[in-house]
Order: sequence, then C-alpha cells, then structure tokens
Amino acid sequence: QVHLVESGGGSVQAGGSLRLSCAASGFNASRYCMGWVRQRPGKERERVATINGYGAPKYANSLKGRFTISKDNSKNILYLQMNSLQPDDSSMYYCVADGAYNGYCPAENIFASWGQGTQVSVSS
Repeated sequence: QVHLVESGGGSVQAGGSLRLSCAASGFNASRYCMGWVRQRPGKERERVATINGYGAPKYANSLKGRFTISKDNSKNILYLQMNSLQPDDSSMYYCVADGAYNGYCPAENIFASWGQGTQVSVSS
C-alpha cells in the first residue's frame, strides 16, 4: 500500500530556508503525480507544487519561484526546497500522490494518498 512520510519541517525566521522530504513506498514514483499541499489556518487547501511522472514541475503562482520541487525515483524520495520563507508560509505541509492519471497530476487539489504532514513555522 502507498505510504508517505514527511520530514524536515521546523521553525525558522523570515527569509530562512527549509527542505522538506517525503519518503514514499508502495508505488512507482515514475508513474505517479507527487506533490505538496498546505493547509493554512483560515485558508482553503492550497496546492504548493507538483511533479508528474515525467518530471515536469508546477508551482502555485503566488510562490513566485521561491519553492523548488524535486524527486529521486531511485530512492523514492520527494523534496521541497523552500527559500525566502515568509510568515504566511507557516502551515502544515502534506506530501501527496496519485497514480490514477497515467503519470499526470490531477486538475484539482484532490489526491488519492496523503502523508501525515510536517509543520512549518516562520517567525517575523
């Protein structure tokens, strides 16, 4: 079965960086869309970034290139490099995956598999 375990969250000051990791098992990452979703208090669920089975990344426009998603298929690890963090980035970050779209990512913020999440807190 699909398992996703996030790590790398923590507390940083504004302008700092974090790298989130997602250890994945139970599926072939090359055939799945994988990504990161965040849920900020008082705001709707937001797709942060995705990378499809063909290696093509996509990002939320509001992030303005501050985040970079990547994956290592051989190690089954998904990463999210987060730079120039702002207080508004504070959130739970969830690793997500979906293999129902032939390697492509869902059009909406709906994914079949979710990790437990890792907390990111950015202080001003």
